[in-house]
Amino acid sequence: MRPIWKGALSFGLVNIPVQLYSAIQAGERVSFRLLHQSDHSPIRYERVCQKDGKTVPWDDIVKGYEYAKGRFVVMTDDDFKAAALESSKVIEILDFVGADEIDPRYFETPYYLLPAKGGEKPYALLREAVRNTGTVGIGKITMRSNSHHLAGVKVVGDALVLEIMRFGDELVNTDTYSFPKADTVRPQELQMAEQLIGNLTESFDASKYEDDYRANLMRIIKAKLKGKKVEVTEPTEPEATPVVDLMARLQESLNQGKTRSRGEKAVAGERPARATRARRKTA
Repeated sequence: MRPIWKGALSFGLVNIPVQLYSAIQAGERVSFRLLHQSDHSPIRYERVCQKDGKTVPWDDIVKGYEYAKGRFVVMTDDDFKAAALESSKVIEILDFVGADEIDPRYFETPYYLLPAKGGEKPYALLREAVRNTGTVGIGKITMRSNSHHLAGVKVVGDALVLEIMRFGDELVNTDTYSFPKADTVRPQELQMAEQLIGNLTESFDASKYEDDYRANLMRIIKAKLKGKKVEVTEPTEPEATPVVDLMARLQESLNQGKTRSRGEKAVAGERPARATRARRKTA
């Protein structure tokens, strides 16, 4: 895999030569084409002027910023060049911030930072220092002249991971919406809910969770290729648990967990019990 970006990661007066690699891979997507229903021919998109309804060639297309309804400021290539930032080859860490102080909504896309030749020792030094202090390095990166990002540098295992971050004005403030108050919850309900969460708590294993929608699409596509008719089941809207039944539903959920736990223990102890009976019969 080729690096996306090459340069240096700096903190203080220390420069670490690094290379940036993608930390995610796109899953195999199920893609579709738009077709003409009558003959299944692919549909072609054209650039049509809203005023005269005619197709517009690329050479006659410009970019515009709509500052009022139907009114635009036209931008030229020179305008974009004037706004572009100089492509930098340095990710300068401006601040170190406690990892628990950063709202997870700020983080967007992860990349692996790998040390280039000669950068192994300072890379390991920064990694262990960030790990031991429980911090995230905050800086900026310019990948291209028009691609300027806020970025966080954190530790994941033995890797330094750079995550592209959102700027502050990109988040919607929670004050925009109205959320229920905590004083609507009774202590007994909270205790039972916490107990239920404790019963359902496990170590995170990403392999347990699959893309069910994609699996359903592929199942339907394969069925249609074989000429089979696909049965459609209309989903029903789930209803909220009535407040008067909340304690009963919590208790029922806890009882289900206990029943399942006893069943697992019984299965686990079944074989030794049979072996004991067999030994007694032989004696």
